[in-house]
Amino acid sequence: MADRASSLKIGIVGYGHLGQFLIEKIQKEGPEVGLQLAYVWNRNPEKLKDSVPKDLILNDISDFTHRDANVIVEVCHPQIVKDFGAKFLSHAHFLVGSPSALSEPQLEQELRTAAKHHGRTLYIPSGALWGGQDIQRMNDNGTLKALSIRMSKHPSCFRLTGGLLTDWTEGEGRCVLFHGSVAELCPIAPNNVNTMAAAAITASKLGFHGVTGEIVSDTALADYHIVEVEATGPDGFTVKTVRKNPSKLGAVTGNATYNSFWSSLLVCRGHGGTVYLC
Repeated sequence: MADRASSLKIGIVGYGHLGQFLIEKIQKEGPEVGLQLAYVWNRNPEKLKDSVPKDLILNDISDFTHRDANVIVEVCHPQIVKDFGAKFLSHAHFLVGSPSALSEPQLEQELRTAAKHHGRTLYIPSGALWGGQDIQRMNDNGTLKALSIRMSKHPSCFRLTGGLLTDWTEGEGRCVLFHGSVAELCPIAPNNVNTMAAAAITASKLGFHGVTGEIVSDTALADYHIVEVEATGPDGFTVKTVRKNPSKLGAVTGNATYNSFWSSLLVCRGHGGTVYLC
């Protein structure tokens, strides 16, 4: 069992399905892996009363500066990353659950600068991205020529803006909703394409404008999500992976991604003033 005095203190921002999962894991397994809750914030604090000790509930998110957290975890909405990301990094390492927010170049640069200035780590969870470390190595050595990601889900699993998916019927089959740059896609599907955003951050030399994203609605996918990643290198080199992630109807996040996020959190023990895929 880890020494509680040396445990990392974790601030959780958001209490959706993923936030609830992480809080329960920390409460049950935290002592064994060296993690403890510092605080939990949710837009509606009433939802926390039955599952989070009163002294750990943060009623005003701005009060996070008065709590001692080593790592702050955002699992709620890209707007929180925009409003508080740089402030979080001035006090703690920051694990971004909504990396789609970084599709805005100014915000990405702001957070990179804040991480470097304060010596904190901006952690990007790999989520449903398979082969992220390999993509990062290709990017760093200059051999990554192209990267594309296709995400296929049941239409009930998409949360889109701009009326892109306003009407659908069971049995209609497969429909490509969008194909283009991840930079264009992130504002349309901020809750669905965090895997693509993580890939664009990892493939920094291509960036959000250089990585291609495609989202596909498919009524046949009632039990799982599919994520296809294709990386292209020089002289005809190519690697394609296909990941099938079991999920419930209407679920934005596939089942396996929850444990992937937990594994990412366990990595967040400080890597200097950098951006780090975990």
